[in-house]
Amino acid sequence: MRRRLAPGEKPLFWIGSSKRDLLAMPDPVVRQMGAALSVAQYGGKHPDAKPWKGLGPGVFEVVSDYQTDTFRAGYVVRFEHALYVLHCFQKKSPSGTRTAKMDVEMIERRLRAAQADYEVRYGQASEKR
Repeated sequence: MRRRLAPGEKPLFWIGSSKRDLLAMPDPVVRQMGAALSVAQYGGKHPDAKPWKGLGPGVFEVVSDYQTDTFRAGYVVRFEHALYVLHCFQKKSPSGTRTAKMDVEMIERRLRAAQADYEVRYGQASEKR
């Protein structure tokens, strides 16, 4: 991470193995997801980002199709002062478009970890809803 943020840019924090998992993906996917996360750091929403269903407002996913594979990155923007990347994974669900239960549970666990980290870093600062 750079030492200084640009004006209007939120810091980006990675939960668990999310950064390592993203960097293990094909380069075009890394670039696309990196661009989407950069847009989110400035308060925008990339065209490839969509709300993650079931966890309320402020949780998004970026979907990237590369060759015959689909890759996803889940992140949270609901915090006023920071952006957290929760989980980066290749979709391998045998049930069509549905996300594997293991990945859904990972996002939920890491969202709780991001909340706890945010409270340590920034105190009981209010969340954006």
